[in-house]
Amino acid sequence: MTEPTRYSVEAVELPLPLGREPAPMKGCAGCAELAEVRDRARAGGDITTVTDCNVLIRKHPEGHK
Repeated sequence: MTEPTRYSVEAVELPLPLGREPAPMKGCAGCAELAEVRDRARAGGDITTVTDCNVLIRKHPEGHK
């Protein structure tokens, strides 16, 4: 058997996009609920849920078309 090639490479650091959060669609109860959950999660320090809500709000307008 041959030995595996071993070499070290510097870690790649990806940028963290900290742009604006998505706004809920006006008049949509689903978007409003996601925004409320996001606000409660942020107040409780639950950044994972904040991020999940942002993703869902960004994707949700596709259903409004």
